[in-house]
Amino acid sequence: MRILVAEDDEETAGFVQRGLGEIGHNVVVAATGEDALHLGLTETFDLIVLDRMLPGFDGLTVLKRLRAADVTTPALMLTALGRIEDRVAGLDTGADDYLVKPFAFSELAARVRAVSRRTAPREAETRFAAGPIEMDLLSREVRRDGRPITLQPKEFRLLEELMRHAGEFVTRTMLLERVWDFHFDPQTKIVETHISRLRSKLNEGGLEDPIETVRGVGYRIRKT
Repeated sequence: MRILVAEDDEETAGFVQRGLGEIGHNVVVAATGEDALHLGLTETFDLIVLDRMLPGFDGLTVLKRLRAADVTTPALMLTALGRIEDRVAGLDTGADDYLVKPFAFSELAARVRAVSRRTAPREAETRFAAGPIEMDLLSREVRRDGRPITLQPKEFRLLEELMRHAGEFVTRTMLLERVWDFHFDPQTKIVETHISRLRSKLNEGGLEDPIETVRGVGYRIRKT
């Protein structure tokens, strides 16, 4: 994979670059938020490893601007901030995973592999349809009645899980595990917030809502 590593600490950046290079990845390093944003907007990467505390633009600002520009490259955030609310803030911004410093390289490598597996299209099925909604995992396109809909990475993953189980209820716990890789309840409304954002994009213009909610059960996208 081609990986952008945004890290201002030279020792950490060198450590990560050497380690990822040794296991076959092509690594580009940015030492400031401005450089990371420029590279993320102008070049193609398979993954961005993004330090939260960068000089200039911080990591959250970089990620917000990338997502606002429809850059959907998966992002793994590195931070010395270990509080739950800090991790949730990063995930809400559009990060795909979060790793707290100091970390072992073996854990970073495992997280990189996990992000790669989650974002790679599955061979068995790459296209889904439920009523007016169509999804193509290879092109990462979503359409409603032929109209393209732009989704952020977590919104796309959330819709993918619903589409894979069209007509069936998917619980909040299942979504936390499959979309956010949370094996605990973060005690936030992260699922509800993303469902609301997804609905607003799917239903723009006052269209009928294809997502059904049953309190205490979960969410279901209608097959027809």
